[in-house]
Amino acid sequence: MTDLELARACRDAMYAKDLASQALGIEVTIPEPGSAEARMNITAAMLNGFGICHGGYVFALADTAFAFACNAYDRVTVAAGASIDYLKPVHAGDALRADAREIHRGRRAGLYEVCVRNQDDVLVAVFQGRSSALDKSLLYDLDQG
Repeated sequence: MTDLELARACRDAMYAKDLASQALGIEVTIPEPGSAEARMNITAAMLNGFGICHGGYVFALADTAFAFACNAYDRVTVAAGASIDYLKPVHAGDALRADAREIHRGRRAGLYEVCVRNQDDVLVAVFQGRSSALDKSLLYDLDQG
């Protein structure tokens, strides 16, 4: 199995059990190991009291891309911390794309950046996540549980 095939097998195993991403309609692709692209359409049900997308949904999309990017190596990897900067408002009908890329991956810790853009390729948020790898096989442990 190539590195890319492994990363995509990890994506498939994770996504099959990721009910939150499925419920939000998030779709995930893996262009290469250590990166991920997540897409989500913003609905009226995702708007806050100001008529713009609730930041939690934008964070959830970015966090999903982060999770799939750092779990590409058949090692269960969880978030150790994350932050987001919101740059532009998001509206109902917007189609968001979150592109995650690996900045650094060590034996246990990693650092990832996620850029969230709308359908016009306008940068609406930047997310940074720190990961922590556990001593568990993602493919084996997800299969067993």
